[in-house]
Amino acid sequence: MPTRTNRNHQCIELFGYGPDGRLFVGERNKEELPKGTINRVWRWARAAVFTPEVYASPLARTPYDLRHAAVSTQLNGGVPPTQVADWAGQSVEVLLRIYAKCLDGGEAALRQRVERAFGHD
Repeated sequence: MPTRTNRNHQCIELFGYGPDGRLFVGERNKEELPKGTINRVWRWARAAVFTPEVYASPLARTPYDLRHAAVSTQLNGGVPPTQVADWAGQSVEVLLRIYAKCLDGGEAALRQRVERAFGHD
């Protein structure tokens, strides 16, 4: 029985991908999907999987919200901002300007790290 990964590879082999590596391409231009299409399908997907209360909330209202969630999670998970910025395709300056407010602080843990760095366990 083929695994999900094997089936995914088979689909890619069968249908291919766009010139820039995208799995989904526009029907007319064979390049980028129109934003209207992406947002319409996103709304349908949210309606299909969320309860009406969650659907009415701002949770993952747009596909771009996933980017914010990923970057915020990476920063709060301790990934260095230089690496997060690289993964996000942004400068560190832009990343911190946008996401500094998302950092939960963790001040006590940070102070402990500094104390350990100075040799004060």
